[in-house]
Parts: sequence; structure tokens; C-alpha cells
Amino acid sequence: MSGGGEHLKDEGSRLQVVAAGAIAGLVSRFCIAPLDVLKIRLQLQIHSLVDPLSRLHGWKPRYSTIETFKHILNHEGVPAFWKGNISAELLYISYGAAQFSAYRFTNQCLKPFDLPNGADAFISGAVAGASATTLTYPLDLLRTRFAAQGPDRIYASLRSGIRDIWRDEGARGFFQGLGAGVAQVVPYMGLFFSAYETLRPLLATLSLPFGSGDATAGVLASVMAKTGVFPLDLIRKRLQVQGPTLARYAGGKIPVYGKSIWRTGRTIVKREGWRGLYRGLSVGLVKSAPASAITMWTYERALKVMKEWERNCVDD
Repeated sequence: MSGGGEHLKDEGSRLQVVAAGAIAGLVSRFCIAPLDVLKIRLQLQIHSLVDPLSRLHGWKPRYSTIETFKHILNHEGVPAFWKGNISAELLYISYGAAQFSAYRFTNQCLKPFDLPNGADAFISGAVAGASATTLTYPLDLLRTRFAAQGPDRIYASLRSGIRDIWRDEGARGFFQGLGAGVAQVVPYMGLFFSAYETLRPLLATLSLPFGSGDATAGVLASVMAKTGVFPLDLIRKRLQVQGPTLARYAGGKIPVYGKSIWRTGRTIVKREGWRGLYRGLSVGLVKSAPASAITMWTYERALKVMKEWERNCVDD
């Protein structure tokens, strides 16, 4: 592969790549969990243009990020910002391992084709994102539902959540919104890895915070990719809470969308305007930038430590 792609695809054994990806996902998730909960709460808020008097009928939406933060803090306490963290940690560990493993494998398969600069990084990133999303989607759905529930707990534990969804919704219940998830992650991961591989060598020679271009390249690549696919992320969150417990999220204001991505997006625009598709974008960008930076920085360092440890063992 031409360009900077050699950096990710030729370094480390398969086991080292999987382990480094899992470590990166674990560290990243713990650091950005509060922002993730805040983003999900904002994405599930409904501001109906059709019913401007909806505030008079019970639940009062909190559109401001600061207001939402204060509401969670005052009514649910600090631990609420880590709601769903067990399923989220399992998600990020398995997602990180699957993502980097699939990326490395796809890159190796594309070697003989001599693709144009950046094309192999885009394809590998897209395949890695789609594969990791599909494999870990049930954990993503559980994370969303736990993060969305307020003081009124819907699922008492991860085990009870799995049991209740299986009983009430069946196996398909764990994959609600998967289409939107894959539709989002394919262009996102493709754009992210392509931008990262392009920016990293360019930033390597600059004097940057933390003494590395890895984190900065991860931030810039994430912001660029995240903004373009954010409406699909919001649609995915709305679809993930569909089901028997729908009325218990966001004051029961979330409509029944069905399963169609297009119909869901159209309903959101009709009821909330185009801005409804970007609810929580600012928090999403604030979250994704450090998350990607931490992920890539941790991945590079973890891989480096494992390779050095391996070399020392061979030398000894």
C-alpha cells in the first residue's frame, strides 16, 4: 500500500493487533462514558414542531447540553454518567479487537491489487467498521437502553436486560437499528481510517501535544467523519429503544418509527425539522475527538510495548 497505510497493516502479529485494539477500546470507553450518556440523552429528546404545546403535557424536554447535564446530576447522581458501562466496556473491548483485526486482515488481502493511494485504507476501514458493528451490535443496543433510562430503572442489571429483551422481543430485538448502524459505520470508518492514514505521516514531523501526531490525526479524522454521518447515528439510537419499553424512555414522547431508516429520518424531519437529525452533535464531536485520539494513541503504544516485549523475550 502506498502512503501511510503500511503503519497499521504491517505492524504486529494478529494476536498483538487484537490485544492492542481491545486495550484501546477499554481505555477509551472509560474516559468518554459521561459524554456518551449525555449524547444519548440529547439524541432521544423530542422537540415536536407539530405539537408546540407538548411541554404542557407532562415531560419537559431539556434541549441545552448544560441543562441536560444538570438534570442527570441532580436527579440521578454522578454514577448515572456511567450507566450501561458494563455492556459498553464489553462493547468497546470486543469492537476494538474486531475492528483492528478486520482492518489488518482486509489490508493484507488488498496488497496484491495495488490500489490507488488511500483506497485500500478506505475499503479496509469500511469493512472493519461493518464487521465490528454487526458482531457487537447487541452490546451496543444494551448500552443505549441502559444509558437512556432515567431514575425509573427499566432493566435491573445486564443479565435481566438480556433476559427481558429475549423474552419480549426475541433474537431480532437485539438487532433493532442494525441497518442504520452499518449504514453509518461504513462511510464513517472508511473516511476515518483514510483521513487518519493520510494525516498521520503529515503530522509526524510537527511539534504537537503529547509529542505525537497519532492523537492529533485521530482527532481531525474523527471530526471530519463524524459530522457527515451523525444523522444515521441519531436514527440508530431512536430505533434501538423501539419495542415494548418505548413509552418509558424520554417521557414516552418518542414515536413508533417502525424499522425503516428512511421512514424514521423522514418522520424526524417532519416532526422536529432538519435540526432534529443533529440533536447532540456538539457533544458527539466533543466525545468522538478525544475518544478517537485516546483509541489511536493507546493502540499505537500498546502495540509498541507488546512488540518490544516480544523482541526482549527473543533476545533473552
